[in-house]
Amino acid sequence: MLSSYLPVLVFAALGGLVGTIFALVNGLVGARATERDSKRDPYECGLPSEVSKNFRFGISFYMIAMLFILFDIEVVFLYPVGVILNGADSVFVLAEIVLFVVLLLVALIYVWRRGALDWK
Repeated sequence: MLSSYLPVLVFAALGGLVGTIFALVNGLVGARATERDSKRDPYECGLPSEVSKNFRFGISFYMIAMLFILFDIEVVFLYPVGVILNGADSVFVLAEIVLFVVLLLVALIYVWRRGALDWK
C-alpha cells in the first residue's frame, strides 16, 4: 500500500530539494539591492510603486478582465466533454457541445458589437 505513494513522496522530495537549492544559489550569487533602491524600482507589472492615492484603473480594464475570466472558464468546461466524447459514441453529446460553442460565439459577438472589448 505504501509503495503506491512512493512516486508522490519522491516527487515532493525532489521538488523541495530543487526549491531549496535554487533559494541557496540565489542567496549566494544573486544581485544585492539596498532597501532604498528597491523601493523606487517598479515591481513586476512595471508601474511605479509611488502611485498617488487617487490613481484609478479605467472601467474597460475591469470589463475585459471579467470577460476574459468568463470565457476562459467556459472554455475549460470543454475539456471534460471532449474526454467523455472520445469514449461515448453519442450524437447527443456532440450536439450539446456544438450548441454550447455556438452560444459562446453568440455571446462573444454580442460583447464585441457592444464595444466591451474596445480599450478606451
